[in-house]
Amino acid sequence: MQITPLAENCAALITLPKQLVIEQTPTIRAAILQLLSQGVSHLILDLHNIEKVDASGLSIFITVMNQAQKQQGNILLLSPPHNVKALIELTELHFIFDIYENKSAAIKFITRQCQLVL
Repeated sequence: MQITPLAENCAALITLPKQLVIEQTPTIRAAILQLLSQGVSHLILDLHNIEKVDASGLSIFITVMNQAQKQQGNILLLSPPHNVKALIELTELHFIFDIYENKSAAIKFITRQCQLVL
């Protein structure tokens, strides 16, 4: 997992690993929640690397979104591969999350969200 700070540390781009499965989810969830606890309330979760995801992996999205919203933040999903996007749609998470295919557009949107908060 790679974390890239954005917008004066109000936001971050998080590139998730190839597998988002039960064995990895506690560590990944804890790292993202730690980032949120440090005041980074707007996140872009870059999904382009994900090859395998299970229900526990999807639960990270929900947990992180709930925490971000408590902090007046937002979570965007970026570039989900076809199989991940199909799972997101099957579970109707696409009604909850904004999904971007273009990295620049996602960064521009999240940066604007930070400016509204500052």
